[in-house]
Amino acid sequence: MSISTFLQNRPSAAKSAASLLASVVLAFSLPTLALAQAASAPPAVEAPAAPAPAMQPAPAAPANAVTEEAIENPYGLQALWGQGDYVAKGTLVILLLMSMSSWYVIFTKLIEQRAMLKSAKESSEAFWKAPSVKAGVGGLEDRSALRFIAEQGIKASEHHEGTMVESIDKHTWIGMSIDRSVGSIQNRLSGGMALLATVGSTAPFVGLFGTVWGIYNALVKIGISGQASIDKVAGPVGEALIMTAIGLAVAVPAVMGYNWLLRRNKAVMDHTKAFAGDLLNVLLAGKR
Repeated sequence: MSISTFLQNRPSAAKSAASLLASVVLAFSLPTLALAQAASAPPAVEAPAAPAPAMQPAPAAPANAVTEEAIENPYGLQALWGQGDYVAKGTLVILLLMSMSSWYVIFTKLIEQRAMLKSAKESSEAFWKAPSVKAGVGGLEDRSALRFIAEQGIKASEHHEGTMVESIDKHTWIGMSIDRSVGSIQNRLSGGMALLATVGSTAPFVGLFGTVWGIYNALVKIGISGQASIDKVAGPVGEALIMTAIGLAVAVPAVMGYNWLLRRNKAVMDHTKAFAGDLLNVLLAGKR
C-alpha cells in the first residue's frame, strides 16, 4: 500500500475510532443515570391490601369405615355335623342326651331336696306340739316324707295284735316298719344319682371315641388327597378334638352335681332319721 492511499483512508479510520469510543462511554453512563433517576423519584404509594378472606373450617375428612369381613369357620361345630358320618352324628346325639338327662336330674333333685328340708324344719316343730301322734300327722304336709313315716309307724302299732306278726315283739315290729319307711325315703332321694355318676364317668370317653373316629376319617381324607401340609392337617384334626371338649363339658356338671346333691341328701336324711327315732320312742311309750 502506498503512502498516498494510507493518507486517503486516515479520516475514515478516525471516524470509526471516535464512534466506538462514544458507544463505550454511553454504555457506562446509562446505568448510572438510571440509578440517579430512581433515587430522585418519589416513593410510590402502596395500595391498601385487600382484607384476607375469613378462613373457613376445612370440612372434616370422612373417617374411613373399617369393615370387617366375616369369615366362616370351615371346621366348626356346624361343619362337624354337616360333614360327619353316622358315627360322628350318633356320638353327638348321645352326648346331647346325656347332658340333657343330667341337667334334668340336677334340677329335679334340687327342688325335691329343698321341699324336704323345708318340711323337716317347719312341720316337725308343729308335729311335736300336737297332743297326739294322730293329731300331729294331720298337721304335716300331704305326701311329705315325715307324714309317710308317721303314718307307717301308727299303722304298725295298731295292726300288731291278732295278726301273723303278733309273735314278733312290738318294739321290733314298729322299729322295722319305721326303718323300712326311712329306707324308702332314702331310695327316693337316691333316684337319679346313678345316672349322674354314669354320665360323669363315661362322657369323657364317649367324646374321646368321637375324637378318635374323627381323626381317623381326617387322616384317610388327607391320604387320599395326597397333601399333608399344615392347613390340610390342622383343620380336620382340630375339628375332631371338638368331640373331646363336648365330652368334658357334659361330664364336669354331672360330677359336680352328683357331689353336691349327695351332700344335700345326707343333710335331709339326718333330719329324717332324727324324726323317725323320736317317733319310735313315742309310739313305744303308747302315745298315739
